Amino acid sequence: MQLTASIRSALVAGAAATALFTGAAGAVAAPAAAGAPATAHSPYGQLRPLAALSAERLATGDLVAAAKWGTGGPVDDPAREREVLRGVADQARELGADPAVTVRIFRDQIEASKIVQRGLHRAWDADPGRAPTERPDLGEVRKEINRINGELVRAIAGSPNARSAPYCAPLLTAAAVQVRHERQLDGLHTGALARSLRSVCDGG
Repeated sequence: MQLTASIRSALVAGAAATALFTGAAGAVAAPAAAGAPATAHSPYGQLRPLAALSAERLATGDLVAAAKWGTGGPVDDPAREREVLRGVADQARELGADPAVTVRIFRDQIEASKIVQRGLHRAWDADPGRAPTERPDLGEVRKEINRINGELVRAIAGSPNARSAPYCAPLLTAAAVQVRHERQLDGLHTGALARSLRSVCDGG
């Protein structure tokens, strides 16, 4: 499965991304083709929330990075990661979804967030003038992350057929390209978004 490479190549090159979005949508009859609406029950409609919520979760990585900046605390937080993975696995079981698949996707989400945090810390080290001047409350930030996690688990639980279909990768790529455009993601967040979605199409 080369989803990460596919998404990254589509997202990083603007014109190529647009061509991929149009081509992929046409090739698999994505809802964007011919002006058709993306319904919640269509394959694209099931996959797009995964891309959108992943980007929303990545945005909290900026706040986590700011909360940790200057504290000497590491980006890696194994205890918190275990807590998150246990929580999403339990929620997946309650929803009748596959907890192993859910955990696999969330491992990618966690790694993607760490890409953002490390990238920002490197940028702030190189140019302290860009560093945040206020430190967010990490507890409050985690409440928001937990909210997004819950929505993401529900999106995973509601998309088994789309995620296991042969057209999952091009549709997910199209969704990621659209989300990148809407949120005007920079290179750091674009690469992290690709990382966050790596396992989405690996199983039902």
